[in-house]
Amino acid sequence: MSIVGPRPHAVEHDEYYKNLVQHYMFRYRIKPGITGWAQINGYRGETAEIEKMEARVKFDIYYIKHWTFWMDVKIIALTVVKGFMGSSAY
Repeated sequence: MSIVGPRPHAVEHDEYYKNLVQHYMFRYRIKPGITGWAQINGYRGETAEIEKMEARVKFDIYYIKHWTFWMDVKIIALTVVKGFMGSSAY
């Protein structure tokens, strides 16, 4: 596991969403992470609706295709700001 990358999902979610969300399994081409581009853009926590999972996958694929070291630094910094100090922190 990496610090930054697509957040892993439960095996049950993988089995369910891999046939419903286009490119869902593409996310597994890189190591999963503790935080990611989708999480700092508001797609963290439960994904009860298919639209939320589609959006999360879209952000994960964007991250995979546009990865840079500085993007990881930005994600880590925004995780601290939004994740620990934001109003939606768990």
